[in-house]
Amino acid sequence: MVMMCEPLANAIEELSSKRKYDEIIYLTPDGELLNQKIANTLSLKNNLLLICGHYKGIDERIREHYVTKEISIGDYVLSGGELPAAILTDAIGRLLPGVLNDETSALFDSFQDNLLAPPVYTRPEDFRGWKVPDILLSGDHKKIDEWRHEQSLKRTAQKRPDL
Repeated sequence: MVMMCEPLANAIEELSSKRKYDEIIYLTPDGELLNQKIANTLSLKNNLLLICGHYKGIDERIREHYVTKEISIGDYVLSGGELPAAILTDAIGRLLPGVLNDETSALFDSFQDNLLAPPVYTRPEDFRGWKVPDILLSGDHKKIDEWRHEQSLKRTAQKRPDL
């Protein structure tokens, strides 16, 4: 099953008559692989229109004449683009001012600097003999930042050397 050209074109034109879209994005397995850089860029746009195909996708003419960007969430196929659209929306939305309690926290997430995030800890300081690293309890913010950066480098080298 392929989404027909005319109803989809009519929907895009109707929506576009009400506002200008910075990007018309089609979620498809053969699109550009979603990464943090793409999410960062899209978070700076005002209006995005997302097209979710189903089964075999959408008529090629829609891709040729309306779609400005194609995005994939990975090298696998789902039955539709709804879940990829939700993932893209979440990846972008969390970068918008006011979405997270601490607006700067997203700047330190995995992939922002092509590194995985460092380990994180909660209270209590000692749980079953498993202790929070002393450096994190030191109050020395410079040393804590250095430790976190070292841990990010280590974790990335171990788990995602491709980054």
